[in-house]
Amino acid sequence: MTNYFQMKATNNVAQIDIFGDIVSEKWLDEETSATSFRDALKELGDVSTINLSINSGGGSVFDGIAIYNMLKSHKATVNVYVEGLAASIASVIAMAGDTITMRSGSMMMVHMPWTLSQGNAEEMRKTADTLEKTGDSIVDIYSERTGISSDDIRNIMNEETWLSAEEAVEQGWATKLDKKEAVMNSVPKEIFGRFSNVPKNVLARVEKKTLSQDRLDLIEREKQTLKLLKDEIGE
Repeated sequence: MTNYFQMKATNNVAQIDIFGDIVSEKWLDEETSATSFRDALKELGDVSTINLSINSGGGSVFDGIAIYNMLKSHKATVNVYVEGLAASIASVIAMAGDTITMRSGSMMMVHMPWTLSQGNAEEMRKTADTLEKTGDSIVDIYSERTGISSDDIRNIMNEETWLSAEEAVEQGWATKLDKKEAVMNSVPKEIFGRFSNVPKNVLARVEKKTLSQDRLDLIEREKQTLKLLKDEIGE
């Protein structure tokens, strides 16, 4: 079974994998919340280097910002690796890296935050105001990291911009390109329904790899079921 979120440390070097949604309350193994991240980070103890691998479609804005701040304030050197996709709030987490490496074929996506809401006109106006303030805080994070002006960052986010690995490095969103092939198969294709400007080649890659992984998972479950049956009848 794939470990979507995990931390482990060896010789003062920690490996952290975020390969699922960023959530406010963690219910599934593949999810990462600010609380689960904090607790796991404490368990690592005193480390000098953190290698963070990301393949995530994003999720909860405030949990993502909290994770970003935990990494930024950590005394260890943080090396971020975008293994396949760093989209939405996952791209904000990536900004915490002292180095940010894009695997060949990986992508980064930035956009303005959005939410689902209901209520009267006044309540909806308050929601819109909150979204604008949240967007401004994300603009500040991107601008500080990339050196791009706040106005330009805001325009980039308004367009829901998808950056290739090469574009991310060229424009200052990442520090270097690694020729190791990117992998997106742990990002469920359903996640891309959140976004409005997903490149067709990204959807094709995720669809292909997701179907392939589903088939592998089915075969593995069938093997486990067969083994249990054999053990039960003593074969």
